[in-house]
Amino acid sequence: MLKLFNTLTRKKEEFIPRGVTVKIYFCGPTVYNYAHIGNLRAYIFPDLLRRYLEYRGFVVRLIMNITDVDDKTIRDSKKEGLTLKQFTDKYTKAFFEDIDALKIRRASHYPKATEHIKEMADIINKLFKNGLAYKSEDGSIYFNISKFKKYGKLSGLKIKELKPGTRVKQDEYTKEQVQDFALWKAWTVDDGDVYWDIKIGKEIIRGRPGWHIECSAMSEKHLGLPIDIHGGGVDLIFPHHENEIAQTIGSGEKEFVRYWIHGEHLIVDGKKMSKSLGNFYTLRDLIKRDYDPLAFRFLCMNSHYRNQLNFTFQALEDAEKTLETINDFFYKLEDYSKWVKEESNEFYLVINEIEAKFEEAMDDDFNSAEALPVIFELMSIVNKMIDNKTIDRKALKLAKNFLLKINTIFDFLKPKEELTDVEKELLQKREQARLAKDYEKSDHYRAKLRKMGVILEDTPYGTRWRKTKFVED
Repeated sequence: MLKLFNTLTRKKEEFIPRGVTVKIYFCGPTVYNYAHIGNLRAYIFPDLLRRYLEYRGFVVRLIMNITDVDDKTIRDSKKEGLTLKQFTDKYTKAFFEDIDALKIRRASHYPKATEHIKEMADIINKLFKNGLAYKSEDGSIYFNISKFKKYGKLSGLKIKELKPGTRVKQDEYTKEQVQDFALWKAWTVDDGDVYWDIKIGKEIIRGRPGWHIECSAMSEKHLGLPIDIHGGGVDLIFPHHENEIAQTIGSGEKEFVRYWIHGEHLIVDGKKMSKSLGNFYTLRDLIKRDYDPLAFRFLCMNSHYRNQLNFTFQALEDAEKTLETINDFFYKLEDYSKWVKEESNEFYLVINEIEAKFEEAMDDDFNSAEALPVIFELMSIVNKMIDNKTIDRKALKLAKNFLLKINTIFDFLKPKEELTDVEKELLQKREQARLAKDYEKSDHYRAKLRKMGVILEDTPYGTRWRKTKFVED
């Protein structure tokens, strides 16, 4: 039984999709800058969720939006002297480069806010018709929270704490600013040439959308209602997701989302990530420091999505070393498959138990932090069998197939790096010296290869090698 923690009910619930296809909507990037590693953690989780659902046999349609018009995109595009489209296209391209580097599989579709103005206007008109929207003195349109009695259900806010009649126009605000929020912002000089003319009732209003209405329009357009799963970071519970619920249900829909999922923040060295503290990093910063992007992916997946992740460079280095170990083990299975005999044993019982432990952890609210250690349990069992010379080809194949199967979720396996011509020559010379029992010369070549990052392992069947960037003195 697959269970997930539903923010709406604040408990774990059995996952039962409404139809043949699981419909998922996750809030995507606001494309005004390069995504920082906290953003990227938030995008890695829906990839894990989608992949595990597919592993369990579900058909999944995942939508992730691109916010290409809001307060920040308008402000910063003007600073750079670019049109809104030129500016947002630049950072949209960077977003896709980042998720590709992290092996985040592309969503089914990435709708852009600027391409859904009509759908937003349709929802606003319905809200007017239902008495939940009103026009302010400056021409902007607001949602009247005092008339939506279910407001606050997701975030836990009480209706008596709300401040009806006061308004907040900016896209992002805190719980202390629980006020009527903007659905449509009337054009001002600061907006420049960023505006659309929409028809509300019989009136044409020039302006641009509020941030919250964008996701209500895009999720309904590309998934249809109700949605099975809607998610994002915990910072989106209020006001963004709370406002989405108000808009969608308020426009006349009976049901919006069945399961709400939210991931915790990433902090750096125990502190909130901030440019002023000098602990603000993008994926490009990690790559410049020669870290493998997949090490960051692995680090995120080795922590439960609802737990705060404390990022440190030591933790990132440890994750990269662990990835090396897992990959070397996988290729060790391949090497020994060429050497040992094809015999049958009871290893399938071991694999069944390993697989059951793995799925039990993942079925418990996608607990990858408990699922990944199962790999090391398998490695320990197989390595002992190799040392005791009780391993056979059937067992190796079962172990390899298990790793390939869960790799469809975690994507940690990489092609084995090839030796250079120089390294091949040194390896050949070392093998010749070893066979000739010239151990001094053999050790000399081993040490030389080690300095080049090539580690040798002599086995009863032959010599294995692996490459590492972490050469210890």
